[in-house]
Amino acid sequence: MSSRFTIARLGAQGDGIAAADDGEVFIPFTLPGETVTAARQKDRAALMSVLEASPLRVEPPCRHFTECGGCALQHFEAEAYRKWKRERVVQALKVKGIACEIDALVPCAPHTRRRVVFSARRTEAGMLLGFVRALSSEIIPIEECPISLPAIVAALDRLRRLADLVCATPKAFHMMITVTASGLDVAVQDAGKLGENQRRIASNFVMAEGLARLSVDGEIIVEPKKPVVQFGSVAVAVPPGAFLQATEAAEQAMAGLVGQHLSRAKKVADLFAGCGSFALRLAAKSEVHAVEGDAPALAALDRAFRFASGLKRVTSERRDLFRRPLTFKELNGFDGLVFDPPRAGAEDQSKQIARSDVPLVAAVSCNPVTLARDLRILLDGGYQLKSVTPIDQFLWSPHVEAVALLEKPRRRR
Repeated sequence: MSSRFTIARLGAQGDGIAAADDGEVFIPFTLPGETVTAARQKDRAALMSVLEASPLRVEPPCRHFTECGGCALQHFEAEAYRKWKRERVVQALKVKGIACEIDALVPCAPHTRRRVVFSARRTEAGMLLGFVRALSSEIIPIEECPISLPAIVAALDRLRRLADLVCATPKAFHMMITVTASGLDVAVQDAGKLGENQRRIASNFVMAEGLARLSVDGEIIVEPKKPVVQFGSVAVAVPPGAFLQATEAAEQAMAGLVGQHLSRAKKVADLFAGCGSFALRLAAKSEVHAVEGDAPALAALDRAFRFASGLKRVTSERRDLFRRPLTFKELNGFDGLVFDPPRAGAEDQSKQIARSDVPLVAAVSCNPVTLARDLRILLDGGYQLKSVTPIDQFLWSPHVEAVALLEKPRRRR
């Protein structure tokens, strides 16, 4: 049974929010000001029809929109979408009492995402490969994807066949696809244990189809071409399933802001350094100490530095910064610092940075809420916020990156 709703505003996940007698109702794929009918279940409702459309409603570019679970906001006019996404950062900082002029959002172009994670499952009708419908386990097979690089879309049939070759489970499993300079890097998770014949057939397929690498649960099955990405002037051979920023343009934008802010620093700490997207760029001007908990990522960073030329010294340290953050005394040996933690942020590490004398700090985050919490800690510790730049690298999703730049005058010792 459907009911009539008027959408008041967008929620943090991009759903329209309507008022009801017993609370708020979240209705995906709607916009503020619209009158809609929707089938309600508790505090959520499935859109049935739009009775009065917003002037900001546009035609979605993808046939799978509303089904595949990947995009939330393809129906939102571009300029209004960018303002809404910037406002997510504004509001998160406001909640923590942080007043700062927020720069305009750095936009994300379509067809630029270089890393996607597909879900796959074998069925009686054949192999499903696609994305999971929102709030469901149903895999929606896809034929197009306007956020992804064309190289990924062009390979969908090959990837579906490869999924069939490596599948050794009746359950759903995942395939992470990364576009590298060497070709597609395919990292499979939870597909079951491969038999020897499967390994041989899958290896032959990868080589015949020109893929760069196939790994299963972190084990390299075949690697005809070592997958390589560029961080500035440095080529990095990334490990299977390595974390990379979703788009190269967003990574360059973030690196540019961080590099300019830390350009006067002679010795820089890069915390949560990953494979070195900041460290190896910063090493063009500064000595860098890279700290990361993931051993394969850190090994890739170190190897890239050793084979590169024209860089200042880069040292590396494997350390779980959630369990054992660098202390303020350790940090006082640096005159610049960048940290780029996972979505949970870096609360304990921020407390140590706040107590330190590091004059230049760049905070990079994919979660405005935890960024605001961490910035509040730094500001209470004497730092001054110089700028905050929102960056969109998750097009048509509610997620937004941000780079915050801070300074603290050196204390006399």
